[in-house]
Amino acid sequence: MAILVSLSNRELRRLEIVNRLLKGQINGTQAAEAAGLSVRQIRRLKSRVRVAGAKAIAHASRGQTSNFKISSDEQSIIVSLLHEHYSDFGPTFAAEKLFERHHIVRDPKTIRTIMIKEALWTPRRKKGGNTKPHRAWRIRRANYGELIQFDGSYEHWFEDRDGTSEVCLLAAIDDATSQIVSAWFDQHEGVFPVFGFWHKYLTNIGKPLSIYLDKFSTYKMSQKAAIENHDLKTQFQRAMTELRIEPIFANSPQAKGRVERLFRTLQDRLIKELRLNNISDIETANKFLKEKFIPAFNRRFAVPPRNPANLHQQLSDKEKNNLIRVLSRQTPRVVQNDFTISFNTHWFQLLPQQPVTVCKRDQIMVEERIDGSIHFRLRNKYFNAKPILKRAEYSDRKRQPWVLAAGQTD
Repeated sequence: MAILVSLSNRELRRLEIVNRLLKGQINGTQAAEAAGLSVRQIRRLKSRVRVAGAKAIAHASRGQTSNFKISSDEQSIIVSLLHEHYSDFGPTFAAEKLFERHHIVRDPKTIRTIMIKEALWTPRRKKGGNTKPHRAWRIRRANYGELIQFDGSYEHWFEDRDGTSEVCLLAAIDDATSQIVSAWFDQHEGVFPVFGFWHKYLTNIGKPLSIYLDKFSTYKMSQKAAIENHDLKTQFQRAMTELRIEPIFANSPQAKGRVERLFRTLQDRLIKELRLNNISDIETANKFLKEKFIPAFNRRFAVPPRNPANLHQQLSDKEKNNLIRVLSRQTPRVVQNDFTISFNTHWFQLLPQQPVTVCKRDQIMVEERIDGSIHFRLRNKYFNAKPILKRAEYSDRKRQPWVLAAGQTD
């Protein structure tokens, strides 16, 4: 009975060369050169083909069960865990979690094969053609703290558990190392959450040389008025100028690709980590980020910088004292003739005793700080003021003095 033998194209070519050698058409040296083997290997193949025929060319272990094959019991356990806990995970992440949580050590390629068989993973097809515009590659910065990429990402991070909805993750990643330097959740990407983020960053880590961010309105004025008046800046630009940190604005998402890829990774991994740890509120999530997720992420994905220097600059005592002022929303206002100030539909009355002379119609600066307090500043001095329900009658306003002199008392 004839036996069918399956051979690859390379094995068929070797069989043809060995047959020519057996017929005496070529010698052993010529056969070795044609097959890309040594003379000794050709001699062995010749002996095996003479005895066993064409099947001697095929690898001896072909058709045999692998010594590393997963047992049916272990495979059943893996399949059950994948369906129960990791049905929407990628193969690499699923393999990591199987090791961390269940002490099952298997290569991601093995897990990938199982997930494809169980219809839990669909292999990605390679896209034909290059339709994307060409973008030049930018080399990483050399030092840690030389350039920090910063952005916010709105997502259903808690998957709407316990009535939660979309929240914003603010994150800063170092360009030289791909290390998450800081990250936390907040309700939105407005001025106060961003200032709160950078207050903690600057206090605990120090000042980076520059920050790379997009043209979101919190960070950059893009309107025509900003182009015509260079002194008109966003609160963030003003604060960075006072702190002597250079803000760099990206013209496209691809320009700050490191932080964009970070969010793409976090939208896969972090969401699932929060689910596995049953976290559904911002406070617990921020604690989890700081104590567990960020250290583990940096061990897994961070790379060493080209230079070992840390270019973060620690805040001076003066900068620490002024930081709460610098990172505040500052709005100009005018002192009314009765020494009242209107701000956000509320009225404030300046008290008679002041550290600086105040005149009617003086332009002052109102500071809204991240702790919720409001302060009034003129020539680097802060007014004494109290909130009032309504302004005095017009006749009472006329009896006001022309100025409130510095140090004046009742």
